[in-house]
Amino acid sequence: MTTDKFIYLDNNATTPLDPEVIEEMLPFLTKYYGNPSSGYGFAAMARKAVDLARERLAALLGCEPSEIIFTSGGTESNNAVIHSVLQFEPRGKFATGRIRRGGHIVTSAVEHSAVLRPCQDLEKRSCTVTFLGVDRHGNVDLAELEAAIRPETVLVSILWANNETGVLFPVEKIAEICRQKGVLFHTDAVQAVGKIPICLRDTAINFLSLSAHKFHGPKGVGALYVNPQTRFSPLIAGGGQENGRRGGTENVASIVGLGKAAELALKYFEQGKCNLRSMRDRFEKAMLETVSGASVNGAGASRIPNTSSLSFEGIESSGALLLLDRNRICCSAGSACRTGSQEASHVLRAMNPNGDGARRSLRFSFGRFNTESEIDRAIEIVPKVIEKLRQKSAPKPVATAL
Repeated sequence: MTTDKFIYLDNNATTPLDPEVIEEMLPFLTKYYGNPSSGYGFAAMARKAVDLARERLAALLGCEPSEIIFTSGGTESNNAVIHSVLQFEPRGKFATGRIRRGGHIVTSAVEHSAVLRPCQDLEKRSCTVTFLGVDRHGNVDLAELEAAIRPETVLVSILWANNETGVLFPVEKIAEICRQKGVLFHTDAVQAVGKIPICLRDTAINFLSLSAHKFHGPKGVGALYVNPQTRFSPLIAGGGQENGRRGGTENVASIVGLGKAAELALKYFEQGKCNLRSMRDRFEKAMLETVSGASVNGAGASRIPNTSSLSFEGIESSGALLLLDRNRICCSAGSACRTGSQEASHVLRAMNPNGDGARRSLRFSFGRFNTESEIDRAIEIVPKVIEKLRQKSAPKPVATAL
């Protein structure tokens, strides 16, 4: 799918709405506008639509509908988990609604800012946080993670798939380590949902966060999975919506869109996974063969099938993005949440602290609506852009007097 002839290869930032999702949302923006918490028949149509969306998402996640809380997106879901965990003592004693002093959280140095920033803020409020490093491929060391868990640890939060490199963490193994240690485990699965198989009922995961707009649903809506054996304290208190776990009138049309996107992700999962991996691999192979000094960030790790983070010697990613934009190719240098920042990617710096790859890397992320002809065009344009940038930055020969 193109927009005004743009080739959109930034699907980790957001994805285009599936037309079927739009079609299912429209009646709840126009015709069925009732408040799902109201008691009359007209409002019941909205309530049934919300319930159906919950069932569809539960089918995608391999869990029960009652274990899902609808939120405004991954950022809220992540913050809700951290807030909730810090309301309880390690052995389940309620801490009177205040942030518990002395709590300890384990996370990674390559998390999305929606986890990193709350954790950094907590460090200023008498909590301690361990930020685990990664190797040059972006992998976390499980032995190091296990050793980081202390008696006062209240939460381990590790993302499932990195948004910049696509590197997958073994969250099911991490969740089991946490279960054996008696520590709660949360995963930010915003980039994983709809791209890899997930069956939460077969795992020890306590919390999982997701956003609809990463798998062809609407922006501004997401969900939080809470294991039924896990205590949870709401981040947003209000009128008792979501069974008292998230206050605020439900965003019915967007929730409907999330449910439909989940249904479609499940329907096209095997076909979509294959096509995305084929596109990604073909694109990477072409870059490595035609562009000297190109390398794949995270090449030695398992990755989600749609993401390619490439490092190109002799360029600055900011300049490459400008020139690619002029050639109507949309990609990024990393997280969309960092756009405009002068700081290089914290993810790539963590993978190679002494290198400059963080400033010369580009992320290409493919989606269900990309076409083979678009990949062909990108394979043609990107090497030319890299070569042009290198020529501009090459030192000019110095004239010598005779």
